Amino acid sequence: MNIITTTLADAPARAPAHDLDHGHDDGSNTVLGFWIYLMSDCLIFSSLFATFAVLAGNFAGGPSGRELFDLPYVGVETLLLLISSFTFGVAALNMYADQSSKVIAWLAVTFLFGAGFIGMEIQEFAHLIQEGAGPGRSAFLSAYFTLVGTHGLHVTAGLIWLAVMMHQTWRFGLDGVVRRRIACLSLFWHFLDLIWICVFSFVYLRGVL
Repeated sequence: MNIITTTLADAPARAPAHDLDHGHDDGSNTVLGFWIYLMSDCLIFSSLFATFAVLAGNFAGGPSGRELFDLPYVGVETLLLLISSFTFGVAALNMYADQSSKVIAWLAVTFLFGAGFIGMEIQEFAHLIQEGAGPGRSAFLSAYFTLVGTHGLHVTAGLIWLAVMMHQTWRFGLDGVVRRRIACLSLFWHFLDLIWICVFSFVYLRGVL
C-alpha cells in the first residue's frame, strides 16, 4: 500500500517536461519575452548600421565596395533568403491547418534555402579574405564584416532552431507549446529577412552605385 501511495505521489514529478509547460505558461510570457528580445536585436543592428555609416568611407588606401562587391552574386543570396521567408509562411499556414507532416516538409525546405544563403555568404567572405580584403584591411571592411557576419550568425542560429522545431513537431505534434515556438521562430526569421533587405540596400547597393 505504501509503495502504491508513493508512486502516485511521485507521478507529477515524473511527467515529461514538455507536458508540464502547458500548466505553467499560457504563452503570454513567452511571446512578451520574445518581443523584448527582438527589440534588443533591433538595437544591436541599429548600432552596427550606424557604425558602418560612419566608417563606410574609411578605406585606408584599400579597396572600396565598388571594387569588391559582386551585386548579381549578392542578389542570388537575397533571393534565397526571400524565398525562405515565403516557404516559412507556407509552413505557418499548414500549422494553422494542423498538417504536421506538411509543416515539417516546408520547414525543411526553408532550412535548405537558409543553408544555401549561409553557404554563399561564407564563400563570399572566403573570397574577400583571399583577395587581401579581410576585416583587418580597413575600417570599412571591419564594419562590413561585423555587420554582415552578425546577420549571418543570426541566420545560423535560426537554422539550428528550425532543425529543433522539425524534431519537436515530429515528436510532439502541433500542440500548444510547439505552435508557440514555431510562431516565435517565424517572427525571428522574417525579422532577419527585413534586416537583410536593409543590408542589401544600405551596404551593397550603396557601395556599388
